[in-house]
Amino acid sequence: MSRSVYITSTEGETGKSTIALGLLDLLSRETGRVGVFRAVTASDQRRDPVVELLLDHAGVDQSYDESIGVTYQRLHSDEPGALADIVDRFHRLSATRDVVVVLGSDFTDVASGAEGALNARIAANLGSPVVLVVQGKDRTPAELVIATEAACEQLRDEHALPVALVANRVADDLVDEVRTRLTDLPAAGGAPLVGVLPEVPLLVAPTVRSLMEACDGELLRGNEAWLDREARGFVIAAMSMPNVLTRLVEDVTVIAPGDRYDVLPGLMFAHQSGTFPGLSSVVLTGGYVPPDTILQLIDGSPSDLPIILTQLGTFDTTTRLAGTKGALSTGSVAKRQTAMRAFAESVDGPALLAAIDVGEALAVTPLMFTHRLLERARSERKRIVLPEGDDPRILQAADSLLRQGVADLVLLGDETALRAKASSAGLDITGATVLSPTDEEHVERFAKVYTELRAHKGMTVEKARKVVSDVSYFGTLMVHLGEADGMVSGAAHTTAHTIKPSFEIIKTVPGTSVVSSVFLMCLADRVLVYGDCAVNPDPTAAELADIAISSAATAERFGVEPRIAMLSYSTGTSGAGADVDKVREATELVRSRRPDLLVEGPIQYDAAVDPGVARSKMPDSEVAGRATVLIFPDLNTGNNTYKAVQRSAGAVAVGPVLQGLNRPVNDLSRGALVEDIISTVAITAIQSASTVEAQGDSK
Repeated sequence: MSRSVYITSTEGETGKSTIALGLLDLLSRETGRVGVFRAVTASDQRRDPVVELLLDHAGVDQSYDESIGVTYQRLHSDEPGALADIVDRFHRLSATRDVVVVLGSDFTDVASGAEGALNARIAANLGSPVVLVVQGKDRTPAELVIATEAACEQLRDEHALPVALVANRVADDLVDEVRTRLTDLPAAGGAPLVGVLPEVPLLVAPTVRSLMEACDGELLRGNEAWLDREARGFVIAAMSMPNVLTRLVEDVTVIAPGDRYDVLPGLMFAHQSGTFPGLSSVVLTGGYVPPDTILQLIDGSPSDLPIILTQLGTFDTTTRLAGTKGALSTGSVAKRQTAMRAFAESVDGPALLAAIDVGEALAVTPLMFTHRLLERARSERKRIVLPEGDDPRILQAADSLLRQGVADLVLLGDETALRAKASSAGLDITGATVLSPTDEEHVERFAKVYTELRAHKGMTVEKARKVVSDVSYFGTLMVHLGEADGMVSGAAHTTAHTIKPSFEIIKTVPGTSVVSSVFLMCLADRVLVYGDCAVNPDPTAAELADIAISSAATAERFGVEPRIAMLSYSTGTSGAGADVDKVREATELVRSRRPDLLVEGPIQYDAAVDPGVARSKMPDSEVAGRATVLIFPDLNTGNNTYKAVQRSAGAVAVGPVLQGLNRPVNDLSRGALVEDIISTVAITAIQSASTVEAQGDSK
């Protein structure tokens, strides 16, 4: 297994930081401790923004100083000594890491014209296989082939080993041709092409902060945190306000003469309206501070939108801003998520891992598990409805899910109000569908369906119209009719409010008598499945057996090999009483209904998960000491145990995941964090895909 991989190019602005971030993310899910090392950085006076970006990844735990080799200055003064320093610092880091991602220099050194060869020499000295990133921007496929051949030749001349090629920043209409031309390129010497990434404008868009610095501006109004958002273009407001409005696009920066006092209130109103694109910032030129009356007007409707004041004229301001380059950075969540999505969609991850020969870790960390969830959901790309569209956490989660391409989303609520709320919060939900649960056309159609489903309960169309206008019923009917693949709700509603419509409309899987739940408990080195911790207060033996079988299926669905422990306060035949007898009966029911499943019970928790205890209490059991699915006898025990493990052991609890329904509906805690919502949407998408597969197999 390679202990490191060197990511380099032979020129600047290839976007190799996107490849480095994507590969780092991939490795963090597939192996253990991952390190980051920048062989050459620009300065020791200013922290390297790409290094900080990579260190900010949740899978990396190291200091900035450990991550740096030498500066350009050190390299120029004594190259042999600098190379020795790089090797020494690299090996000190790699001694404590399973694999290290090494990033080549950024080609900003004006004193050196041979950085490509320098990076090749460093890679050879570190013994690191090379992932070569070649740039397709403003190049024809033929020109890109020539550049790639030259780069591979340069690497081999310096005894570096190219093992994989990635073409980046390729024009959309040339992606397929570039892929064809670079596949099996003889000059690559066997290094496979593992990805062709199109140009993504957001990734090269400058931040508002960099624009403000470029024009020597100052923040007059707005939220300083918004300075780390991207500006995706410029509009010069030198015309009348109606004409300015027609030129607005999402996340544009408007450059306006500072003495055009009519423009500023109009731009602020458009930004907050929800009917015009949201802006990234407004730059007022000429050093003209708006009159107090104008400031009083805009202060009456507080906004986070940055309003920047510069002393420069409009022409000079525009020239400086247009020349400002963007780069990935820790402050830009949107860029980071977009870069990771671009990598995931365009790079063959398994092929890249095979090329650098990094083996998979035996342990499964919480980070690995949650990342795999998102990856699987992204590959399925299901349509999930979120009924609580006006909740700020839902909007934040929607922004992130859409940027990462995890799922297609339907938000319920008033479209104008929702989009205005998102825009004013700096969130992009343009990719989501927004439906009103009071829309007459949908209400009438859903009312007829609900009336048919509940006719035996005396339901009428008149009553149904009111029922289906409730967001939980509306969303559930969408799932029932196939207009959504799953539903996630509960951030602002009770569990009963969320899942009651499912009992009435979606119903349970044939052969399953009860809807139940599990939590996926991500411990430091493994994932356990706990059920039922959220729905059934005191299940019968038959219901407990159903919960165990459903939980085993859920475990398999999420990559956990099911070994079921039916928990009790005694192990084997050591105890007696109604509670133990219920667990014993449930265990026998599972064995009779599903003889293919490994199940043990009654068994105590320590005997179920601790091999040492298992050897003394149940030495011949295939489950004891190795259980992965733990079934609690009642809700009181299950709910308290999952919370105790979550808080005391630092486990990540993903769920509750509802199981037993014909189609996936999942409930959120009313205290759910944005990260919880994202994970639950991913889980729902995966459940939906598994449901479709199961239905196909049964036909």
